[in-house]
Amino acid sequence: MSPGHGRAAFAFIFATLLLDVLALGIIIPVLPKLVESFMGGETAGAARIYGLFGTAWALMQFAFAPFLGALSDRFGRRPVILLSCLGLGLDYFLMALAPSLGWLFAGRVISGITAASFATAYAYVADVTPPEKRAATYGLTGAAWGLGFVLGPALGGLLGGVSPRLPFWVAGGLAVLNALYGLFVLPESLPPDRRAPFRWGRANPVGSLDLLRSHPELLGLAGVNFLYQLSHQVLPSVFVLYAGFRFGWDARAVGLMLAAVGFCNIIVQAGLVRRFVNRVGERAALLTGLFFGAAGFAVYGLAPTPRLFWVGVPVFAFIGFFGPSLNALMTRRVGPTEQGRLQGANGSIMGITGLIGPGLFTLTFAHFIGPARAAGLPGAAFLLAGAMLAVAMPLAYAVTRSSARVPATIVENRL
Repeated sequence: MSPGHGRAAFAFIFATLLLDVLALGIIIPVLPKLVESFMGGETAGAARIYGLFGTAWALMQFAFAPFLGALSDRFGRRPVILLSCLGLGLDYFLMALAPSLGWLFAGRVISGITAASFATAYAYVADVTPPEKRAATYGLTGAAWGLGFVLGPALGGLLGGVSPRLPFWVAGGLAVLNALYGLFVLPESLPPDRRAPFRWGRANPVGSLDLLRSHPELLGLAGVNFLYQLSHQVLPSVFVLYAGFRFGWDARAVGLMLAAVGFCNIIVQAGLVRRFVNRVGERAALLTGLFFGAAGFAVYGLAPTPRLFWVGVPVFAFIGFFGPSLNALMTRRVGPTEQGRLQGANGSIMGITGLIGPGLFTLTFAHFIGPARAAGLPGAAFLLAGAMLAVAMPLAYAVTRSSARVPATIVENRL
């Protein structure tokens, strides 16, 4: 694919990710509250049930991300992305109509399957971007997430003020429109001569994770990614319930807060990642992101007032250096026929952390606002997340010490 076509293709995938994340962001302020309404307004009980929802969603990610990644390596990225977008839209409609927790739970299961296509989107980026430019390009991809979370939660908070079901209808409509958009404008990024045979042994989580052992540094980076992904589970698991309990925030206030987080994320990933990586390298950017992530979580967990809680937003934003640098370092270590499999393995890591994280953080939150309330640490879940990133820093330093950069030349096919 020529540079001009590569840029055009990335513009399409950027828009696709943006619409997907916008749809996801719309429901963030209202889904925990909807669960809470089914629980009769009991916050601690809602936290436990919402944690179960998150675990089920992550289990589907764990099981289906490698499968979709392997399918995309065999049949191309385009059909996998389009079918997943359509399925996600129909699932939001199901959740909008859910009359009980059981139906809402079923919707989250389906959502976990369809959202596994994000791994395929990241493989798409690797297809159309040369290795030396991937950190900057993944930064722009991260900016799509940031922009989606600027607009999505704010819109979700406003729509949720009208009706707790309305955000689901809007999210479903956006996802379906996204699928129709991609049907006409999204080109295929993986040519037939670079496709790999589909094998069930590689399309399951265990087989997918075997790829990570193909290079010592790749396995180490996967460990760092595990700690990063696990720490991030605190945000969707307890952020909304914590803000409501600690500061009395409603859906509108939480939506605006998350919009601010997304706005700062855009500034870092779209405006700073490329320059910072070009100046200090991918390794230093990786470590910088981990440091600021740990500091931001500490501010969230210890802030006694809403004003100080807001201070954590710009501090935490610099964690945006981590993801693009990690993806650039990892994609250099596999061939072009294995990008989908790599992203499927990363999706499985996210799924594993999703199986652990929601229960871990919601139970921690529930414990410190219940039996251990006298300890005065309602933000203990955020402090635990910050500790995970603090542990990830020396691991990342050690595993990348042998080479800050990897030559762009890689084996075309190691299958």
